Amino acid sequence: MNNQERAVLSTEFWRYLWSSILITLSGCLGNVVDGIIVGNLIGEDGVSAINLSKPIIQLMFTLSILVETGAGMLVGMALGKNDQTRLRYLYTQSMIGCFLIGLAFTLAGIFIPNETAALLCDNEHLLQPTLEYLRPLLLGGPAYLMMWAISTMVGVDGSPRLVSFAIFVDNAVNLILDIVFISVFDWGIAGSSMATIIGHLVGILLMLRHYWYKDNHLYFSLKHEAPEWANIISQGAPLAIASVCLTLLLFSANNIVLSTAGRNGIFIFAVCMNLLQIYNLFLAGTCRTLQSLGAIQVGKGDEDSFHFVLRKSFGFITVAMAITCLLVCLFPQYVAELFGATTSEVLTESNHALRIFALSFVPFCYIYAIMVVYKLYSYHRMALFISLALSLTVIPVMWLIARYAPGYLWYSYLIAYLIEVALIYLLHRGWQIQFKLKQ
Repeated sequence: MNNQERAVLSTEFWRYLWSSILITLSGCLGNVVDGIIVGNLIGEDGVSAINLSKPIIQLMFTLSILVETGAGMLVGMALGKNDQTRLRYLYTQSMIGCFLIGLAFTLAGIFIPNETAALLCDNEHLLQPTLEYLRPLLLGGPAYLMMWAISTMVGVDGSPRLVSFAIFVDNAVNLILDIVFISVFDWGIAGSSMATIIGHLVGILLMLRHYWYKDNHLYFSLKHEAPEWANIISQGAPLAIASVCLTLLLFSANNIVLSTAGRNGIFIFAVCMNLLQIYNLFLAGTCRTLQSLGAIQVGKGDEDSFHFVLRKSFGFITVAMAITCLLVCLFPQYVAELFGATTSEVLTESNHALRIFALSFVPFCYIYAIMVVYKLYSYHRMALFISLALSLTVIPVMWLIARYAPGYLWYSYLIAYLIEVALIYLLHRGWQIQFKLKQ
C-alpha cells in the first residue's frame, strides 16, 4: 500500500469512525442523558429505575446485533465484491428480521408489562418507577430495532454523514422532549422513555433520504440462490453472544448490588453503568468501523489495508480510554453529582466506586475489540470463547465477593476482566504453539 492509498484509507477510516461514534450515541449517550435529566428532575430512584430496565434494552440490542451486525458484515463483503444480488437479499432479510423482533417487544408491552417489571425489580420502592419507564420502552421496540438496523446498513452503503446527522437530531429531540415531558407535561419517568422513542423515529425518517441517492444499493429483494440466515447468524453470533452475556450480567449484577448494598448501592451502580456507556460510545463506534471498513478490505483481499485499519482502530481506543479514565479519576464527585447524587454518604461511596470502575473498563474495551479481530480473521472458536467469558466471568466473581467480602464489591469487574485477559493470552499462546507444531 503506497502513501496515496494510505492517505485515502485514513480519510475513509476517520469518516466511518466519527459517523459510527454518532450512531452509537443512539444506544449509549441517549441513556446517559436520560439518567442525568431524570436524576436532577426526579431523583436517585429514577436513575436506579432506568438501570434496572437496562437488561431489556440490552436484550433488544443483542437481538439487533445478531441480525443487523451479522448482515452488515456480509453486506460490506458483498459490496467489496460488487455482488448486488446477495447484497440486496441480505439487506431485505435483516430489515424484516429486525422489524419482527421489535414487534415482539411491543406485544410484551401490551400484555405482560407488570410481569416484566417484577422480573427486573423486587424492591417495593423501585418497582413502580421501573414499570413506568419500562412500558413505553417495550411498546417502542420496533423504533429501537429499526434505528440500529437502518443506521448500520446506510452507514455501510456509503452514507455515514447522513447517519451522523440523523443520530445528532435523534439525540437532540430526545434531550428536548425529556425536559418537556418531565417538567412541562409532568409525565414523570415515563416521559423520559417516550422521548427516546420519538427521537429514534425522527432519526429513522431522516435516514430514509439515503434511498433517494443515485448510488444507493439498498433495495428490497428476495431473489437469491440459497438462504442466508445461517450465514447472518453465524457472523453476528459472537457479538450477540457477548451481548447476551452482558444482558445476564446486568440482570445478575443489579440483583446482587440491590441485595448487598441497598437503594444507595443500586444508584451508585447505575452511575457506574452510565460511565460504561461513555466508554462504549468510543468502543462500539470503533468496532462498527472495524467491522464495516475491515470487512470491505477482507472482501477485496487487501491484507495491508486491513492491518492499517486495525492499527488505527486500536490507537484510537487507547487514546479515548486514557483520556476518559483520567478525567473520571480526577473528578469522580462531579460525575456523581451530574446524576443527582446529593448526600455525603452517596457521594463518598460514589467517588470510590467510580475510580475503580474507570480502571475496570479499560481491559473490557481491549477484550471486546480483540473479539472483533478474531471474528474478522475467521478464528470463530476464539471469538466465541471471548463472547462467553466477557460477561460470564464477572457473575461468579461478583457473587463470591458479595458473599465473602462485600466491602470489596466494586472491585468485582476489575478482578474478573484481569482474569479474562490472562485466559485469552494463555489460550492464544497455546493456539500459536499448536499451529507451529502442525506445520
